[in-house]
Amino acid sequence: MAKDGSTAATDGTATGSGDIARSLELLWGTGDRPGRGPKPGLSLDRIVTAAIAVADAEGLAAVSMRRLSTELGTGTMSLYRYVPGKAELLDLMLDRVLGEPLPTDAERPATAPPADWRASIDAMARTYLDNLRAHPWLLKINQARTVLGPSALRGLELSLAALRSMGLRDAELISVIITVNSFVEGLARTRADAAEAVRETGLNDQEFWDNQRPYLERAMLSGAYPMMAGLSEDAFSAEFDHFAFGLRRLIAGFEVLVAERAADRPADGTTERTAARK
Repeated sequence: MAKDGSTAATDGTATGSGDIARSLELLWGTGDRPGRGPKPGLSLDRIVTAAIAVADAEGLAAVSMRRLSTELGTGTMSLYRYVPGKAELLDLMLDRVLGEPLPTDAERPATAPPADWRASIDAMARTYLDNLRAHPWLLKINQARTVLGPSALRGLELSLAALRSMGLRDAELISVIITVNSFVEGLARTRADAAEAVRETGLNDQEFWDNQRPYLERAMLSGAYPMMAGLSEDAFSAEFDHFAFGLRRLIAGFEVLVAERAADRPADGTTERTAARK
């Protein structure tokens, strides 16, 4: 059981499953620095960087304090001077990779007007997809209780700023972000699972479907599956861009809601929140 009384996994596969107070101290830079003893040159930044590199190359299961000590050329106990264990390390890894695609303050002037919300959603979705491809282990972890660090909060802040022109309620803006992220994760997980299946079975996609072809052809000729039998030959084409198609449909759906909210807005131009205070 976790220290907050939850029963979340404590093996480093779920965010927020370790010592939450310690994770927050490390994320926000308020924790005590190691005293005498650690190997010169070793740092929390190096540990997190090494952990991400191992996870990218071999998956999250390959990340352990012993493995990282080998990668960094130090004793395992030296690592514990910086981070309590894998669960807390995962919180740091997640915040690091979430921050990779974010612009720096120098790249994003505070006075810059937000881009069109449609373009912002498109950019958010594509950036997140790229991040999941670069770090496929993100799809393997439970982020239901993410310990919010600087990168996570800055990412949410930038997203809200980019979407504020939609004129939606606060809960609806959060739901827009959740909906887009869930869509991206679903497609990314399908692709990652397909790649993993090839590695585990040794069969590529063509070989896999060739094995099923005789059975599927007989099934289609049986007359029991008229809808399936009537599909065009390119119905399951790998060339079809399901990501672009789905993203366009999501944005089109949001446009309908934005138009509805604009129609409901008071004629004097006050926002719903301002009107509610009067």
